[in-house]
Amino acid sequence: MNSLSVFDPAMCCSTGVCGPTIDPQLMRFAADLEWLGEHGVTVERFNLAQQPMNFAETPAVREALQAAGEKALPMLLTDGRVLSSGIYPTRSQLAGWFGLTVAPRVGMRRAENKGGCGCKPGEC
Repeated sequence: MNSLSVFDPAMCCSTGVCGPTIDPQLMRFAADLEWLGEHGVTVERFNLAQQPMNFAETPAVREALQAAGEKALPMLLTDGRVLSSGIYPTRSQLAGWFGLTVAPRVGMRRAENKGGCGCKPGEC
């Protein structure tokens, strides 16, 4: 598995990260897809409003839409196999599916600083 196809619901642009109010979930997911790409996974993304034929021509997506409607979206597939439906998965879930490891977050909240960054406690 080194490719991922994302079938998004109808959105104003290809990622949904546009307009005056951006859904933080879509912003997080876009960053997670970029992260996957940086780790060798080929990502294709399809928007129902802009590329309806891709939905109609992909059997698993077409069948899910017929059964559940747009509630089935977003749908993530690899090699024609459904990985998830109806949710945007987390980076940890994506990593698990592709055998990747998510590095721990760098940095700490101010209250958690114990001086390990080279600063005295409370300076950062």
